[in-house]
Amino acid sequence: MNPAELVRSDKILARAAWRLIPFMALMYVVAFLDRSNISFAALQMNQELGFSPQVYGNAAGIFFLGYFLFEVPSNLALQKVGARIWMCRICVSWGFLSMLTAFSKEPVSFCILRFLLGAAEAGLYPGMILYMTYWFPQSTRARFIALFLGGVPLSAVIGGPISGWLLGVEGHGLHG
Repeated sequence: MNPAELVRSDKILARAAWRLIPFMALMYVVAFLDRSNISFAALQMNQELGFSPQVYGNAAGIFFLGYFLFEVPSNLALQKVGARIWMCRICVSWGFLSMLTAFSKEPVSFCILRFLLGAAEAGLYPGMILYMTYWFPQSTRARFIALFLGGVPLSAVIGGPISGWLLGVEGHGLHG
């Protein structure tokens, strides 16, 4: 490749990265916010709803059972319908299930919603990686995956203050 082609390909990669990576990182931030917010919510939720530590622990863990059981089927569906459509499905369904969790009042519904949330979110990370293979060559992909994964520590930085603020919100029959 001559120098002019290298410069052009670098510009194309940079443009793709600026359009894709921030949104993909934002999706991953939201996914991890949900995972960390549940631990903050436990501070008041367990007492408010009468959940024992075992109920909370089961519900928190059952999320990963749903994730584990549905990750392969989710990835097969992703391959069949395409990454853009499947990523959209994941975000919409997990957003809906996250909202429904606020209305859970008993242990069984809480556990079911956490399981469904894990099932809905399954395939997010592998789907993102697959989508990156469409846009970035193997020689530069690790750099862009690292930028995308920067969403994990970012979610920890912003998740604590947001969760703390939400614990103080009252109204419409919902507490914290």
